[in-house]
Amino acid sequence: MTPKLHLTGDPDTDTLLGEDPFALLTGMLLDQQIAMEVAFQGPRKIAERMGGFDVTRIAEADPDEFVELCVTKPAIHRYGASMAKRVQALAQHVVEHYDGDTSAIWTRGNPDGPGVLKRLKALPGYGEQKARIFLALLGKQLGVRPEGWREAAGAYGEEGSHRSIADVTGPDSLAEVRAFKKAAKSAAKK
Repeated sequence: MTPKLHLTGDPDTDTLLGEDPFALLTGMLLDQQIAMEVAFQGPRKIAERMGGFDVTRIAEADPDEFVELCVTKPAIHRYGASMAKRVQALAQHVVEHYDGDTSAIWTRGNPDGPGVLKRLKALPGYGEQKARIFLALLGKQLGVRPEGWREAAGAYGEEGSHRSIADVTGPDSLAEVRAFKKAAKSAAKK
């Protein structure tokens, strides 16, 4: 059964994210310097323009044409051209290392939580924090819970937290995550 996600407030986008692991991975990649729900709408914009969302087609697309597709208004990101290149690099990595099967990142060889985190950190465009948030998203919302996943996800894996997209299950939790981020940003400025 496909998990029901409520990350963007748009049912069609959330369905794509729940059904296609590469779409979810791409949304997480785009989640920087723009609103979370806008970032996670990027894969649907790509899917609409490509007639579907396919990791292999994205990986093999002409780079210039793919950039153009991503910067067409409404763009997939405020930095559409550079993010298009990152999305394509991510797709190429998934095709090269996981035969185009995104879920193999967390299933192949039955890795534990730290193992999944290590694989996520090896992805183009994913650093420590993004990898931990995605691991928490897998565990909290998709039921992907390899041994030690909460510890590997760090604070993002804490039960009942409202720190990131991993905790967004609708408008109320989105507001709580926004409030947390605002408070954290304010505290960092002091």
